[in-house]
Amino acid sequence: MKVLDWVEDGQRRLQEAVDALPEEAVTEASALPGWTRGHLLTHLARNADALVNLLTWARTGVPTPMYASPDERATDIAAGAGRPLAEQQTDVRESAARFRKAAEALSAGAWSAMVVSGQGRDIPASQVPWLRAREVWIHLVDLDVGVGMDILPPDFAWALVRDVAGWMAARVEPGTGAELTAQGHGTVVLGTPSPGRTVTGPPYALAAWLTGRGGTEELRGELPKLPRWI
Repeated sequence: MKVLDWVEDGQRRLQEAVDALPEEAVTEASALPGWTRGHLLTHLARNADALVNLLTWARTGVPTPMYASPDERATDIAAGAGRPLAEQQTDVRESAARFRKAAEALSAGAWSAMVVSGQGRDIPASQVPWLRAREVWIHLVDLDVGVGMDILPPDFAWALVRDVAGWMAARVEPGTGAELTAQGHGTVVLGTPSPGRTVTGPPYALAAWLTGRGGTEELRGELPKLPRWI
């Protein structure tokens, strides 16, 4: 599964960045408002474990939600954010290993089992690796350690463009959308385009713009107003 390769590549790059952090970095601000790097690292680890729950659900047939309660996610992040850097580094590494092991344990048929995402959507287990790949690559950038969205593999970045544009389709004001085009990758329609409105650029720049992480200086065309992505 190509998406699992994206997970592994992103996790490797993430771990390299995390292992290179100085001790004081864990309490410094990340690129996400209100979150330190400690909050972000804890979130990444707990997200891996939450997605292991979904893979376990798919493997066993026993409903195992991502989080035991709506408040658990926020509580766990707050509780873990202030831990020493070494503990955070180990947590990120070991939670990733648990995700890898859970994915390897699934049979071919189990990937089609239905589970429930954190947003309450019924999804096949085959979508779980995509959720993890998205978290790993985007939050690698959000660590604010000098890594930009241009680090995203082009095929992954284009898949992210398609994903986010699809989510936004019904949320963009009618008649104000655009066709999003990247050379060598094709075109994605965002909402209901105005006649002739096209936005072009490399996949990573389109992905950065759609997810609220810059990229606009490398895009050409009139940019529609976007809703805030999840």
